[in-house]
Formats: sequence, structure tokens, C-alpha cells
Amino acid sequence: MTQTTKQGNKKIYDGYKSFQYLEAGVDYKEYKLSKENDRVEPYVYPVSADEEETVQEILVQDYIVSMHEHTFVMPENLQEFYEFRRQGRDWTGFEALSQSGLDVIFENFMDGTAMITSQAGWKWSDVIHDLGIRFSDIAHQDMVIKAERISDLYRAKKEGKIAFVGALESSTMIENELDRLDVLYGFGIRTMGIVYSEANQLGAGLREPNDGGLTVFGKQAVRRMNKLGITIDVSHAGDKTSLDTIETSEKPVTINHAGARALWDTKRLKPDDVIKACAEKGGVIAIEAAPHSTITHNHPEHNIESFMEHFEYTANLVGIDHVAFGPDTLFGDHVGIHDLLAGQLSIKSAQMANLQKVEYVKGLENPAECFPNIVRWLVKKGYSREEIRKVVGGNIFRVLEATWAK
Repeated sequence: MTQTTKQGNKKIYDGYKSFQYLEAGVDYKEYKLSKENDRVEPYVYPVSADEEETVQEILVQDYIVSMHEHTFVMPENLQEFYEFRRQGRDWTGFEALSQSGLDVIFENFMDGTAMITSQAGWKWSDVIHDLGIRFSDIAHQDMVIKAERISDLYRAKKEGKIAFVGALESSTMIENELDRLDVLYGFGIRTMGIVYSEANQLGAGLREPNDGGLTVFGKQAVRRMNKLGITIDVSHAGDKTSLDTIETSEKPVTINHAGARALWDTKRLKPDDVIKACAEKGGVIAIEAAPHSTITHNHPEHNIESFMEHFEYTANLVGIDHVAFGPDTLFGDHVGIHDLLAGQLSIKSAQMANLQKVEYVKGLENPAECFPNIVRWLVKKGYSREEIRKVVGGNIFRVLEATWAK
């Protein structure tokens, strides 16, 4: 295939750029942002002409869902990143998303690095500010719609739009206030992680050497999320906290961006018992592609092949009905930002020391590149249309039907 492959499932996009309703230099400080497309050399996973035709049919006909992304556009100069974050105003890569093939995006914002009032992130006021600014931007354009009900997901594709699902990677910002979950639901949040890598009032994150499991307050929070209709995630939770959450929840729980620890032994990936428990509860495990995460010994250089090895291992372990994709990508230098924010993001706790470092993940570099290549890989490897339909969206829809309020 050439780099001029025609992309199906393009959205109705009128050229809107974030915050164009304001005046740069007057209402906000302007920064030079990373390219949304072609920041690095584009990569099209090689398939035959007939296979590409099938790929395009899938992108047009089926629901394509990413369970975990960060669609914001980083500043090109990473030395400006801290100043950029303190302003509390994030740009969204609308143009690239219009070409991504995606119908539904779980937007996880950047609240681990929300640094308006603190460099630690996850502060209540900073998170509320972040959500309000992003949703204000979305309210000023027409291609992306704020999705709060299942019907919104179906409506978006029919109208040539993208459903934008509000998600948070941790519940740290609620502190010990259960009603804050109601507030976040009111803002549009529909899925939440119990904990990021550092422990909070609910339980232990993967960074903690001693995982005491879900706290009493954590169990109360799980029950409140069940009642509200917030899908619960344990991607960054410690193993015992993950298992306790799955057991406590009356509804399916997700692992919306991780991989299999059996293939690459880091705390950031999940052991077989946690993956199995998630699936047995009816949940879904979405495979992530953030740099230096889903590596394998067969493919030590992180790329689409190592990523898909994690997918196949997980599908073989728990069945095709419980696997999906949550690439966890963004627009900008993802490796550079991991290096810059190693402390805030607990990178050392999540990665092996002697990994083979890459500048970017070839084939999965940003939210616009991932799914066309994922579908190409699946078609190339002979997966059936029904199997592909499940893993690119159907399995996620099933979990949302079981967890969201009707």
C-alpha cells in the first residue's frame, strides 16, 4: 500500500480549530503546537488492494471505538509544557480526528498533569476547570458531540460525527466526598479509574509496594458509580485493588488501557488472574499503545506487532468477546513528555529498566493513525468480520449497555 491510501469514514468537518471563538493574544497566550498529522513519517500497515477495500468497508459500516485516548495537542516545544499546562487550556486535534476513522472516543483529558494550582495533578478545582474548558470548546463546534447516553453513540455515526465520552483515569480528585462523583457525572464523565499509579482514598495504585486493596471508602465509591452509571476502570490500580474492585462492583469493570504482564513483566500490565476476573465479570480488556508499554520478548521494539501480540494473547486467554483497544495516544511527542514528566506519571514504576527505547510507536503514533492500522492488521491476519466488529467496538458497547444508566 502507498501512503496515499484513501481513508473511509471521514467525518463532516468544517475546519474548526480549538478556541477560534476567542482572540489569540488577547483572551489567551498562543503557543506553537505540534502537528496533528505527519509529525513523524506516516505509516500504513501493508495490505493488498482487496484487503484495503475490506478495511474501508469496516471503517464505514461498523462502529469504531477507542476506549482510551488523549486527543489534546501538545506544544511543539516541550520546554513550554509546564507553562502551557498552568494556563488550563487544552487544544483538541479536530482536523486529525476527522480522518481517524473513529466513531466513539473515550477522552481521558490530562488531569494527571493538570497543574493550574499544583504540580501534583488531580486537584478538584483543576479537574473541574479542565473539563469546563474542554467542553466549552466542544460546544462551539459541530463534528464532535458530547456523549452522555448510549443513543448518542449511535447518533454520532449516523450524522457523520464523533461521540466524545468523558473519562478520567483516577478518582483521586473526589478525596473523601462521594457526592463529587455525582458532580462529575453531571459534567459528563461516564467512566473513571479507581486510582492512578499513586494510592488515593479508594485504594492502591500500581506504584505502591504494598497493595492493601480497595478501602472501605473505595467500596462505597464503587457502589455509587454503579448507581450513577459510571463505568469503572482499574487500568492503573494495583493487582489486589483491581481484584477487590471487580468483586465489589455489581456491574462489569474495564481495563481500558493495558496489556498482558505474562508477555512483558511490568506492573503497568495486568497479570492473568486480573484479566480473567475482569472477563468473568463481563468486562472488557482494551489494549494500549502508549510508548514502551505493550512490548514483548518477541517484539522488543515497541510497534504495532508487539501491541497486537498483547491483543492475541488476551483474546486467547479470555475469549474474543472480552478484548478491545484503548491505544492511549495523543498529538505530540509522547516519548518526550514521558521523559519530562517521569515523576508525575510514575514512569519508572511502569516500565522495565532495560527496554529498547523508540522515538515513537510505528503505526500507532497518534489517535488518527491507530484504528485504520489496527483494522488492517486484523484483516491481514484473517480475522472474520464478526470478530473484528466485536473488538473494534461491539464489546465496548456491550459493557456500556450494562454499566451506563438507561
